[in-house]
Amino acid sequence: MTSTATIRATEIVLPGTVEPSGLEVRTRELPPPAAGQVVLRMDATGVSFAEQQMRRGKYYDQPAFPFVPGYDVVGTVAATGPGVDAGLTGRRFAAVTKIGSWASHLLIDAEDLVPVPDSVDAIAAETVVVNGITAWQMLHRMAKVPSGGTIVVLGANGGVGSTLVQLARHAGITVIGTASPRHHTTVRELGAIPVDYRDPDLYGRIRALAPDGVDAVFDHVGGAGLEDSWQLLRRGGTLVSYGTAATKDDEGNSQLPVLKLFGQIALWNYLPNGKSAHFYNFWAGHRRRAHFRHRLSEDLTQVLRLLADGVLTPQIAAEIPLTDAASALELAESRTVAGKVILVPGA
Repeated sequence: MTSTATIRATEIVLPGTVEPSGLEVRTRELPPPAAGQVVLRMDATGVSFAEQQMRRGKYYDQPAFPFVPGYDVVGTVAATGPGVDAGLTGRRFAAVTKIGSWASHLLIDAEDLVPVPDSVDAIAAETVVVNGITAWQMLHRMAKVPSGGTIVVLGANGGVGSTLVQLARHAGITVIGTASPRHHTTVRELGAIPVDYRDPDLYGRIRALAPDGVDAVFDHVGGAGLEDSWQLLRRGGTLVSYGTAATKDDEGNSQLPVLKLFGQIALWNYLPNGKSAHFYNFWAGHRRRAHFRHRLSEDLTQVLRLLADGVLTPQIAAEIPLTDAASALELAESRTVAGKVILVPGA
């Protein structure tokens, strides 16, 4: 049986290139779920680097303004559309949306839902949706670092970085993680060797810890430092680039830094140096919809199982009501916190 009850959704709208304070709150009536859809009541959603870039109009392939941001969500099915098992109602799921999750309720395809174990609460699960899939796929599908290897994780205190550290340690991999000194205790507790990312001799210190080179470097910074990351690799090592944070405030074409990055990676892979470089694209293969969904569900299920088993510890920076998304975005952009800033339903 499908639901025809009217549901009003509170949504956060990004109206254009604005400061966080320029976010708008609106309420609208959701249409009934169409065939294959559900209405998901948001239990937790998060602030990621993607939304920080979207508000600047600098996220690759973002939609035209205005739109509702929100890259991923954990929520409870409130209503089902035609062709969807009504037994899903009341059950908790995670989903990746790219946009639209900063809302109290949202319409989503049932095929995009990934079950969340009953023992995992929504906020904990939210910390490892996009972050967990990204970390898992970079480590196990792209770099394929063996047990006993050594890796470098830039930004080891961040959402992706902290998850990557924990997954690597669980796999028997030594981790050197960069972070500001205030986060070194956290990084050390996660099992990594912390190094101050602002140290003028950062790469020299990393080489002193791994004089024979490392098996992989996970670099979300990009820019001029990418060459230094490449030089840390031993023969057979892999550089995984997954962002261009160094150029986030640059004026001009938002796609130019990414295109330059692609060119540099192609050049490195062309040279006969015994090393490889890759750019991680979360949405790679999404045009093969069924395959993409299967891989995403498989990898997120693995990560959620590790969370349920206590292998992963959720890194929560703050829990902030949805209607105060402006404060949440400001906090995430302050670079003063460890872990993920989470948006939750209001009172």
